[in-house]
Amino acid sequence: MSAIRNVIVLTLAAGLVAGCTSTEDRGPAPSQQAAATPRPVLSPPAAPTFSGPILDGTGTCNGPVPIAASAIAPGIGECELVRLKGKPPTDVLVGEGRAGREVQVLYNEPGAKELYFFVNNKLDRIVKS
Repeated sequence: MSAIRNVIVLTLAAGLVAGCTSTEDRGPAPSQQAAATPRPVLSPPAAPTFSGPILDGTGTCNGPVPIAASAIAPGIGECELVRLKGKPPTDVLVGEGRAGREVQVLYNEPGAKELYFFVNNKLDRIVKS
Protein backbone atom coordinates (compact mmCIF):
# COMPACT_ATOMS: atom_id res chain seq x y z
CA MET A 1 0.00 0.00 0.00
CA SER A 2 2.74 2.41 0.82
CA ALA A 3 4.17 2.06 -2.70
CA ILE A 4 0.83 3.16 -4.20
CA ARG A 5 0.62 6.05 -1.76
CA ASN A 6 4.15 7.13 -2.69
CA VAL A 7 3.26 7.05 -6.39
CA ILE A 8 0.16 9.19 -5.79
CA VAL A 9 2.07 11.71 -3.64
CA LEU A 10 4.86 11.92 -6.21
CA THR A 11 2.35 12.39 -9.04
CA LEU A 12 0.58 15.21 -7.18
CA ALA A 13 3.87 16.83 -6.25
CA ALA A 14 5.07 16.65 -9.87
CA GLY A 15 1.84 18.29 -11.03
CA LEU A 16 2.22 21.13 -8.55
CA VAL A 17 5.85 21.71 -9.46
CA ALA A 18 5.02 21.62 -13.18
CA GLY A 19 2.40 24.34 -12.61
CA CYS A 20 4.97 26.55 -10.91
CA THR A 21 7.50 26.22 -13.72
CA SER A 22 5.07 26.80 -16.60
CA THR A 23 6.40 28.95 -19.43
CA GLU A 24 2.93 30.09 -20.52
CA ASP A 25 2.84 33.84 -21.22
CA ARG A 26 -0.12 35.40 -19.43
CA GLY A 27 0.84 39.06 -19.86
CA PRO A 28 1.47 41.54 -17.09
CA ALA A 29 -0.44 41.34 -13.85
CA PRO A 30 -3.49 43.65 -13.73
CA SER A 31 -1.75 46.07 -11.35
CA GLN A 32 1.25 46.32 -13.69
CA GLN A 33 -1.00 46.79 -16.72
CA ALA A 34 -2.96 49.59 -15.03
CA ALA A 35 0.26 51.36 -14.12
CA ALA A 36 1.55 51.11 -17.68
CA THR A 37 -1.64 52.53 -19.23
CA PRO A 38 -1.64 56.34 -19.07
CA ARG A 39 -4.85 57.85 -17.73
CA PRO A 40 -6.30 60.92 -19.36
CA VAL A 41 -5.96 64.09 -17.33
CA LEU A 42 -9.38 65.54 -16.68
CA SER A 43 -9.57 69.26 -16.16
CA PRO A 44 -11.96 70.53 -13.52
CA PRO A 45 -15.31 71.78 -14.78
CA ALA A 46 -15.38 75.45 -15.58
CA ALA A 47 -16.81 77.58 -12.82
CA PRO A 48 -20.13 79.13 -13.79
CA THR A 49 -19.90 82.82 -14.41
CA PHE A 50 -22.49 85.47 -13.71
CA SER A 51 -22.47 89.16 -13.12
CA GLY A 52 -24.45 91.68 -11.16
CA PRO A 53 -25.78 91.66 -7.63
CA ILE A 54 -27.38 88.51 -6.26
CA LEU A 55 -29.96 87.71 -3.60
CA ASP A 56 -29.15 86.12 -0.27
CA GLY A 57 -31.47 83.76 1.59
CA THR A 58 -33.41 86.67 3.11
CA GLY A 59 -34.19 88.28 -0.26
CA THR A 60 -31.67 91.10 0.14
CA CYS A 61 -29.42 92.13 -2.77
CA ASN A 62 -25.69 92.19 -2.12
CA GLY A 63 -25.04 95.26 -4.29
CA PRO A 64 -26.61 98.09 -6.27
CA VAL A 65 -29.51 96.97 -8.44
CA PRO A 66 -29.16 97.70 -12.17
CA ILE A 67 -32.01 99.49 -13.91
CA ALA A 68 -31.51 97.68 -17.23
CA ALA A 69 -34.67 95.57 -17.28
CA SER A 70 -38.08 97.15 -17.78
CA ALA A 71 -40.13 93.93 -17.65
CA ILE A 72 -40.00 90.52 -16.01
CA ALA A 73 -38.64 88.28 -18.75
CA PRO A 74 -36.18 85.39 -19.12
CA GLY A 75 -32.59 86.54 -18.69
CA ILE A 76 -33.10 89.28 -16.07
CA GLY A 77 -31.14 89.13 -12.82
CA GLU A 78 -32.38 88.15 -9.37
CA CYS A 79 -32.22 91.69 -7.97
CA GLU A 80 -33.87 93.11 -11.10
CA LEU A 81 -36.89 90.90 -10.36
CA VAL A 82 -37.16 92.29 -6.83
CA ARG A 83 -36.87 95.86 -8.16
CA LEU A 84 -39.56 95.25 -10.79
CA LYS A 85 -41.91 93.57 -8.28
CA GLY A 86 -41.52 96.54 -5.92
CA LYS A 87 -41.53 94.45 -2.75
CA PRO A 88 -39.38 91.80 -1.08
CA PRO A 89 -40.04 88.16 -1.97
CA THR A 90 -42.03 85.85 0.29
CA ASP A 91 -39.22 83.29 0.28
CA VAL A 92 -35.84 82.72 -1.38
CA LEU A 93 -34.01 79.40 -1.73
CA VAL A 94 -30.34 79.59 -2.74
CA GLY A 95 -28.35 76.51 -3.69
CA GLU A 96 -25.82 74.92 -6.02
CA GLY A 97 -26.86 72.61 -8.85
CA ARG A 98 -25.23 71.00 -11.85
CA ALA A 99 -25.33 74.25 -13.77
CA GLY A 100 -23.98 76.35 -10.88
CA ARG A 101 -25.87 78.79 -8.67
CA GLU A 102 -29.61 78.06 -8.57
CA VAL A 103 -32.11 80.35 -6.87
CA GLN A 104 -35.87 80.03 -6.43
CA VAL A 105 -37.78 83.21 -5.57
CA LEU A 106 -41.37 82.90 -4.32
CA TYR A 107 -43.99 85.64 -4.33
CA ASN A 108 -47.39 84.99 -2.75
CA GLU A 109 -49.72 87.18 -4.78
CA PRO A 110 -53.46 87.53 -4.12
CA GLY A 111 -55.06 84.41 -5.57
CA ALA A 112 -51.82 82.90 -6.91
CA LYS A 113 -48.23 81.97 -6.18
CA GLU A 114 -45.41 82.95 -8.50
CA LEU A 115 -42.16 81.00 -8.45
CA TYR A 116 -39.17 82.37 -10.35
CA PHE A 117 -36.24 80.04 -11.14
CA PHE A 118 -32.79 81.56 -11.70
CA VAL A 119 -29.64 79.82 -12.95
CA ASN A 120 -26.39 81.75 -12.53
CA ASN A 121 -28.30 85.02 -11.89
CA LYS A 122 -30.47 84.78 -15.02
CA LEU A 123 -34.20 84.16 -14.93
CA ASP A 124 -34.71 80.71 -16.44
CA ARG A 125 -38.45 80.10 -16.02
CA ILE A 126 -41.58 81.24 -14.20
CA VAL A 127 -44.24 79.01 -12.66
CA LYS A 128 -47.56 80.54 -11.65
CA SER A 129 -50.18 78.57 -9.74
